Amino acid sequence: MMKKQITIIIISLLLLTISCGKYDEFSIDEFNPEGLVELLARTVSKPFKGETFVPGRLGGTWVSSMINDPKSFNLHVAELDNVTMTVVSRMTDSLLDYDYLTSEWVPRLASYRIVTNTANNTMQVIYTLRDDLYWSYYNSNRKVKVTSDDVIFWYNEIKGDPAFNSSSLPGQFLQMPDGTFERKTITKIDDRRFSVNFPLITSEPLLSSNMDFGPRHIFEPAKRNGGVEGVRNLFTVADDPRLIPSLGEWFLVEYTPSQRLVYRRNPDHWKKDAVGVSLPYIEELIIRIIPEENTQLLLFQNGELETYNLRPEDINAIVYKDEKNYTVFNSEGALGASFWTFNQNPVNKDKPQYEWFIQKEFRQAMSCLLNRDRINNQVYRGLSQPKLSIFPQGNPYYNPNITLQYLYDTQRALELLSSIGINRDRRGTMRDSNNRPIEFDLSIRSESSMNSDTASIIRDELSKVGIKVNIRVMDFQKLVQQLSETYDWDSLIIGLTGSGIFPSQGSNVWPSKGNLHMWHPNQESPGTEWEARIDYLYYKGLVTIDKDAAQEIWDEFQSILLEETPLIYLMRPRNFFAINNRWDQTNFYYDNLYGARTDYIFIKQ
Repeated sequence: MMKKQITIIIISLLLLTISCGKYDEFSIDEFNPEGLVELLARTVSKPFKGETFVPGRLGGTWVSSMINDPKSFNLHVAELDNVTMTVVSRMTDSLLDYDYLTSEWVPRLASYRIVTNTANNTMQVIYTLRDDLYWSYYNSNRKVKVTSDDVIFWYNEIKGDPAFNSSSLPGQFLQMPDGTFERKTITKIDDRRFSVNFPLITSEPLLSSNMDFGPRHIFEPAKRNGGVEGVRNLFTVADDPRLIPSLGEWFLVEYTPSQRLVYRRNPDHWKKDAVGVSLPYIEELIIRIIPEENTQLLLFQNGELETYNLRPEDINAIVYKDEKNYTVFNSEGALGASFWTFNQNPVNKDKPQYEWFIQKEFRQAMSCLLNRDRINNQVYRGLSQPKLSIFPQGNPYYNPNITLQYLYDTQRALELLSSIGINRDRRGTMRDSNNRPIEFDLSIRSESSMNSDTASIIRDELSKVGIKVNIRVMDFQKLVQQLSETYDWDSLIIGLTGSGIFPSQGSNVWPSKGNLHMWHPNQESPGTEWEARIDYLYYKGLVTIDKDAAQEIWDEFQSILLEETPLIYLMRPRNFFAINNRWDQTNFYYDNLYGARTDYIFIKQ
């Protein structure tokens, strides 16, 4: 229901020991080409093309679902917990939004002006906040004016304080020509205006200065009195959510653990329709906490949920049903994809897996053992395609000639492994030069049958060459702790939000010092030559304005990542989304850029 997030954060993760997956062999020929034509004819294609939204009507309760309980209602905590971010994002907003159709930034909470000083190679982005922004309180006349102090405090004292380990901190720095790093500063002009100051002219100043933020009048005293823990202890799931001020479309008014969250419409929200009515039109939003996908499907079919994201196995039951009280929409293949990655953190240097994972030939071999056609046919029913590039189409530096070269080829995988001393013994077990069997864990997201089946295929394919893979499930918060604190994991399948439309997206992923540099985060200096080169190219690309020169930089950037394979991307599925027909669908759109646009939806008369 909310704006599309442009920053990159963890989406979701992992799981339980999984038994052999069920493989209903489902040939791609069943959906391509004749079968796909029939399938699409039974669904609706309605991508957003810049249409004007018609005025709607107030009223109605929207019921949706989520898989897990939130960890907190705290915006800072939400940075490393996507479930929490989903909950909190409905009560906050960003300075700007990006229009994918016009390739332009558009104001949300603030307008902007870019000032470039070519004499000293610096620039500023001067933001002016709207004059109708308030931290509002539910069922109360209390309103606290939003000012530039809120933004500056959040930038400096939360995102900019290393003690908070914010995923946004790496993005506050630019690499200077001498190799040192200098911070982008923020200064107050007046109560509504502030300036983000860049030590170098950059190619995407709005992307790196756009942000959301929390209320200073609450977070500043908490930090002053309790430091990091004082901030993190704000707005816990045990607190009364009605006391949380909202800058967004909704007030959170109820939370029942493992059951539901309830929101009420913020009538004073700044965003209004063509006749001046504040959005959203929906009066109440209920999010039921339902861990099991099949239960969600059943509830949707019974009319108890408003929408449902179809899995491939749902196609027959949902799309081909003769009488239905919903409409199914389709979109082209997703721009991004989940990926398979291996832990290269030297804290694990005493484990044999570390010795294997740090060798690119091992990672390349794993990519050669990834049977993407089998995953497409058996998991996605022929309705996906492999992601073989770093940047998606639509990224200005996407190059169709730069693609992954380590595709499914068992013989090539064996040769790559042999080149680093890993070979099969007489019994077929793959062993390294120290005679240790090649065995490692693969963690996946427990709630997803597609992840389960994908992991089972990986396990099966690797077993054919004598490699043992143990599929693991673990509590989500435990996994986050392993990723950000203990680093004691082997390999995993995860996804990250963000479509990668901008080449520099991922300031906390691609540079070696990033806290989401999955395979070895928070490096004080690059641990390998290729990572040092990636760091250089990334920061060089940020400040290269000339399109041709930038293309050369980003081409090399993509080529190195595809050669070193720290992330092995999986599949880009074609997506299907169903919505209950009790909602007027005039303002509803669905595509692979904007996702499901429900922000202007309203109930039928």
